[in-house]
Amino acid sequence: MKPLLAQLRVELTLLAINGETVLLTVGIPVIFLLFFSSVHVLPTGTRHPVDFLVPGIMALAVMATAMTALSIGTGFERGYGVLKRLGSTPLGRPRLLAAKIVSVVVVELVQAGILVGVGYGLGWRPGALAGTGVRVAAAVAVMVLGTVAFGGIGLTLAGTLEPLVNLAVANGLFVVLLLLGGMLVPLSKLPSWLAELSKVLPAAALAGSLHGSLGNGASVTAQDWTVLVVWAVAGPLAAAATFRWE
Repeated sequence: MKPLLAQLRVELTLLAINGETVLLTVGIPVIFLLFFSSVHVLPTGTRHPVDFLVPGIMALAVMATAMTALSIGTGFERGYGVLKRLGSTPLGRPRLLAAKIVSVVVVELVQAGILVGVGYGLGWRPGALAGTGVRVAAAVAVMVLGTVAFGGIGLTLAGTLEPLVNLAVANGLFVVLLLLGGMLVPLSKLPSWLAELSKVLPAAALAGSLHGSLGNGASVTAQDWTVLVVWAVAGPLAAAATFRWE
């Protein structure tokens, strides 16, 4: 347990002192929420844009942390030979990966607390109070599935691509999923064929689930549960099958 806690402390310290990571995981989601809640340029379809934006940007934050930040950080560690060295120490590979996963969860908890606080300050209020506990539980469950899914995608990229290529691909994929994920713009505003394609992607399933559970008080749809579960299984399996430690 001590090696795991020591590595977890290292992972969190590296995240905290890395300005780019802090900007990506905390700064950008908060900036997006503040800006688009004040400047009504997005066709959110709600009376108060913040009601649409808070759940969507929470999904964005999960994707930024579990996929983009994890992929870029792990990719450079692999390229510099850090993973190879750590994997051969008493820490071992399983505890190394566990430390990375737990650090992602810790960062997401901080993100959620900040975004909920900022959202409340901007006037966001979740949907109907009836069934609040069930809706919060559903939101937590889909965020866990989303974290596993995006983490698998991020580690797949980090374990197969060269660091600079991985940097470009991870950022590019982040932008594509941001645009197609219903996080800032409802899927109904996309061309019908593109909206249908987006529904099988984890970004749209996660955002749609959070919009329902934390936005309008609707239940998470069976399709969204299915998409998230499939990606939560496929992502880690792909990472396990393709990841190279050096």
